[in-house]
Amino acid sequence: MPESTPINPENSGLEVTTWFVRSRNALFTKADFGQLYVDYYLHLSDQAIKVSPEHVALFKRALAGYVLHAVSRPWNELTAWTINFQEPLVNLFLTGDNADGSVTGRVFDENVKEMPSNLFFADVIRGKQPKRRSSVEFTGSDPLAAVESYYRKSEQRPARFFQTGEEEFALVAAHPDYDEAWFEALTTEQVANMSGHEELGELEKRVYRWHCGCNQQRMLEVLAPVFRQDADGLFEGEEKIEIRCPRCAARHAITREALEAFVANAK
Repeated sequence: MPESTPINPENSGLEVTTWFVRSRNALFTKADFGQLYVDYYLHLSDQAIKVSPEHVALFKRALAGYVLHAVSRPWNELTAWTINFQEPLVNLFLTGDNADGSVTGRVFDENVKEMPSNLFFADVIRGKQPKRRSSVEFTGSDPLAAVESYYRKSEQRPARFFQTGEEEFALVAAHPDYDEAWFEALTTEQVANMSGHEELGELEKRVYRWHCGCNQQRMLEVLAPVFRQDADGLFEGEEKIEIRCPRCAARHAITREALEAFVANAK
């Protein structure tokens, strides 16, 4: 399989703008995710990845929530989410790096562990600080409701997500001393026309692109520990195996000869 193409700064991406809602002390951002969804569908097609329509619908909502969250976070932050649903039994994984605007993810619908409740996991690395992990329980089968639970229980500040169009979503996140009554009473119609009845101050614009960055080198690094322990068991008599990227499920063909050379050079 060919290696992933690096991000080209000249390539178009999804531009997302954030605003500060004056007198309400809240952050507001909204975007139409049609372009990013097309990139996701192209990725599924290129890599021959089969995902049920039900799970695709869940992933698309989670992807919108992830990007809207990411754009409100510091530039030097890398975040990974795992959203575990018990009904349907599926895990959604999303990750991205604000430094280059990359975002990727995949659906895990096999060998998903059954647990008493739904769980949302967030792993965050900011700059050179150690990784910070949070986990919260949530109810229901909506990824955006799961993220809202994460904000209230882990971020210690509320946030609300709204679907304002067919593929358009918005986020309103509370800042210190926010207008709580206004925040809790917000409707989808108000959020869709926020600029029409609230004073907004533009904060910044960022561009996000569907990009994983996985390549053969990284797949060799993933397989090397297994190869050292049981090379024959890994290849089972074959000279080549296929591995899917754990981040985006892209397919990579790895030969035994290449892996042997990689492990030898590592020593």
